[in-house]
Amino acid sequence: MTSVRHGRQRTTRTDAAEQGGTPRRRFLGYLIAGPTLAVAASLASDLLVDGDPAGAVVKSLPEVSDIEDLGALLTTAAMPTASLITIVVNTDGTASFALPRAEVGQGITTAAAMLISEELDLDVSKIHVTLADARPELLFNQLTGGSNSVRSLFHPVRVAAALAREQLIEAAAKQWKVRKAAITTHDGTVSAPGHTATYGQLAAAAAATKTTSASVTLKTSSDFTVIGTARNHIDSLASVTGTKTFTMDMQVPNALPTMVCRPPTIKGTVVSVANLAAVQAMPGVTDVAVVSTGVAVRAATFGQCIDAVRALTVTWGPGSEDGKDDASILAQLKHAEVPLLVPKVSKGAHTIDADFTYYFRSNSPLETNCAIADVRAHSAEVWSPLKSPIVAQGHIADLLNLPVDAVTVHVTPGGGSFGRHLFWDAAIEAAEISKAMGKPVKLMWHRTDDFRHGRTHPMATSRIRATWSGKNVLTFEQRHTSILTDFSHGLGDVLTAYSATLPVGKLGFSETVFELTQNVPYNFGITDQILNEVDGGFHTGSMRNIYSPDVTTAKELVVDMLAEAMGQDRYQFRHTFLKDARSRAVMDKAAQVGNWGRTMPAGTAQGIAFHQEYIGVAACLVEIDCRPATVNRPIADGVTGPLVTKVVYVVDVGLPINPRGLEAQMLGGIMDGIAQALTSSLHFSNGLPLEGSWDNYFYTRQWNVPPDVTVVVMPPTTGKPGGAGEFGVAASMAAVACAYTKATGTLPTAFPINHDGPLAFTPLPTVPSIPQSPVDGLSNAF
Repeated sequence: MTSVRHGRQRTTRTDAAEQGGTPRRRFLGYLIAGPTLAVAASLASDLLVDGDPAGAVVKSLPEVSDIEDLGALLTTAAMPTASLITIVVNTDGTASFALPRAEVGQGITTAAAMLISEELDLDVSKIHVTLADARPELLFNQLTGGSNSVRSLFHPVRVAAALAREQLIEAAAKQWKVRKAAITTHDGTVSAPGHTATYGQLAAAAAATKTTSASVTLKTSSDFTVIGTARNHIDSLASVTGTKTFTMDMQVPNALPTMVCRPPTIKGTVVSVANLAAVQAMPGVTDVAVVSTGVAVRAATFGQCIDAVRALTVTWGPGSEDGKDDASILAQLKHAEVPLLVPKVSKGAHTIDADFTYYFRSNSPLETNCAIADVRAHSAEVWSPLKSPIVAQGHIADLLNLPVDAVTVHVTPGGGSFGRHLFWDAAIEAAEISKAMGKPVKLMWHRTDDFRHGRTHPMATSRIRATWSGKNVLTFEQRHTSILTDFSHGLGDVLTAYSATLPVGKLGFSETVFELTQNVPYNFGITDQILNEVDGGFHTGSMRNIYSPDVTTAKELVVDMLAEAMGQDRYQFRHTFLKDARSRAVMDKAAQVGNWGRTMPAGTAQGIAFHQEYIGVAACLVEIDCRPATVNRPIADGVTGPLVTKVVYVVDVGLPINPRGLEAQMLGGIMDGIAQALTSSLHFSNGLPLEGSWDNYFYTRQWNVPPDVTVVVMPPTTGKPGGAGEFGVAASMAAVACAYTKATGTLPTAFPINHDGPLAFTPLPTVPSIPQSPVDGLSNAF
């Protein structure tokens, strides 16, 4: 076989658009932006005139994310180790690639196979993509997050594949004694007049004897035959037939089911266990051990684990957030809010103020947190769906007092993530339990553990002040105050992960991510967005799209308020003030496909919203039904409320690799956006969420899914792909909020809108920490 690497020394020829980019030196220019009383007053006095809206808008300076966004930072960080990207051509004519990212259903393995197929001239079905084990030598190049996977792999993977093809041609030219120019490749076959051979037949001859640099020319976008075509995910059949192997499906010798009895408050610790011996004697139980997170139980079945966990009598020490509830946390956030700088103006100018609250939301995917660990005296092996496996490996090695190279961390496919698997809670906990028991364990968190002790999207407030006069917006400032977002995974490497845990590093890391992702995409004069975070005692994480859903929803609601105050149509207002043609194009397409402005019954309405991130742009149009008959419709074991009846989502990611996969990602993001706007949140009481299952947590259900959903993937507008994994959430949440405001005539100030209503479920007890296994499943079937 031949192993092909992508080296930084190699030169490539690409489209002019692919070579494009904003020079980093422009970054300094943005530092001068920011509202001051003197400037705001000057603008207010200079622009008190009416004029043509298109020509009179106050141009805004570029923002940090316009120049260097989070994805670009992650791509730059990955470049030094791009030479370690390896594709193997096998003797059976297939190609293999160990992807240094996590597959959690977003389709990254399919996208990688398509990139290889394009440059290697080999059918996608003959390309085997697996997930790479933790590789510390990759440094920043094994983090799955920030919608960055395709962006960072786009060139390295293509270069490696193109080089493999060149080496196969070289080997054929030598064997056949013909000129390389006379040789062609097609679908795994190398041909020349009078000669033909498969890739497998040439693989050994093409193998390099030493690592050297080489140049290669990539296809131009006009020659693409795979990139940009709609493909099913390569693992779709396995997923729908139940043959796909997830962590809990793996059969590691002697790794028995294991669960943990957890505290009744966040980060509580074990003081004592009154009946440890009695629980250890229960049927099927093999081991019981006190660990840092609670009391672990290992048994022959998970049912026996549940029985044992419920039987434990534990005295618990205090946690980090004891006694806190929604009201006290909100008061804490209000106290930490950074003041607005622009004063309320008068004498011809106008001010709009708005204040929004966003409650905690669960970070739990459908697959509950899990890991398998086999810890021995001088080595350890761990399996888990990890998006930052290098950091996980380092933490596990520290815990076990082993050198890093003695710890093998296998990345398994994940059943969803929403950012949850950026953290290694289950992996390190399984390793700790395995060490304590001296046996392999198959750890599974109970669903109640996930909701109450898993990761959450932080509670936050967002305040906006905008000033306007005539047909111009003069200033737009936003203050976002949040419970601290945990970025202890850093950029996927040990060094930045450590720095993100330092007292100064925590907020600094959050503010950096905020600046690299957030923006005001409109020409609103002087714009300013500031983040402040407090209280690092909660289990938080970078839930899908991090800050953007909350920030964008607040922003777009105020855009609607500005449009109404200035007497303009909400869509036309956005079109006038958006900064560039790509942005206006997605807005126009959404309005066109969604039939913007059509006559609708009272109590129903359209909403439209825009979002820019990951070098992409998106617009979402929704229709909502807030009439009493709809809001009060009976729903079994659910919450009622407004119903989103139609969604049109238009997305431009620059260069779409797999439009079908992109459409699927947008559909998932739309469901997230609807949920976060209307129904999904956690209610904190006495330091713990009341929600303990999906029955309690009202994510978008079948009865809340709009019957009419259209996703429009715009044709390529640039020569490089933008991010997509998180891109469907912010605009859809904002559009739902805008539609609700129009339909009801009431501006929502807290999200989801039903959070402050009557609790729609009976909370599970906190002791025992998990409920009894149900035995009446058939009686609950629909």
